[in-house]
Amino acid sequence: MISKKILNTRDDWLKERKGIGGSDSAAIIGENPWKNNVDLWLEKTGQKKQEEISDNPAIVFGNQAEPLIRKLFEYDHPEMKVFYEENNLFRNDRFPFAHASLDGWLEDEKGRKGILEIKTSTISRSSQSEKWRGRVPNNYYCQILHYMMVLEADFAILRAYIRYPYGTFNAQMNEYRVEREDVEGEIEYLEEKEREFWRYVESRQEPPLILPEI
Repeated sequence: MISKKILNTRDDWLKERKGIGGSDSAAIIGENPWKNNVDLWLEKTGQKKQEEISDNPAIVFGNQAEPLIRKLFEYDHPEMKVFYEENNLFRNDRFPFAHASLDGWLEDEKGRKGILEIKTSTISRSSQSEKWRGRVPNNYYCQILHYMMVLEADFAILRAYIRYPYGTFNAQMNEYRVEREDVEGEIEYLEEKEREFWRYVESRQEPPLILPEI
């Protein structure tokens, strides 16, 4: 059974986020360029404090832009119902180790359930741009798979607002769609690895280190 909880405050929401969240998933399988699985394990076992990044300018911009991007998505997709509530937290009895907090959840004209994920990115060098060229960057892709797992969603849409501030300012809105039938095997793989990681957390046994590819 899937349950949804809406917390009164951000502090309440932070306290409820026990387990593996969408932003944790990439580190578990070595796809997070900023954090490895052992760092995450140290955080989940209380041996290391999670870095506070809420005042990072990129995070602040993303938080402020998110409701505007969500509203634009609604205008661009009148065929879909778009839902959102602040401080949301979803859980699924099938995956007690996991939770999901969404930028939006969707229902299409056929009644299928979907995930809306919103990202903002500032491109300062060509290698960053390549990660977005015709595809979703790996760490965000893992996040989408995690949310599809928890919500048992039929599809997911990532909408990314990408800025190019060097030279003449330029920005573009990219949209990427993922259908569950195309990624069922990858969702199952991620579920397996998240279950395995959570066993390491519960036993307080350090997992073998997995580093992202350079």
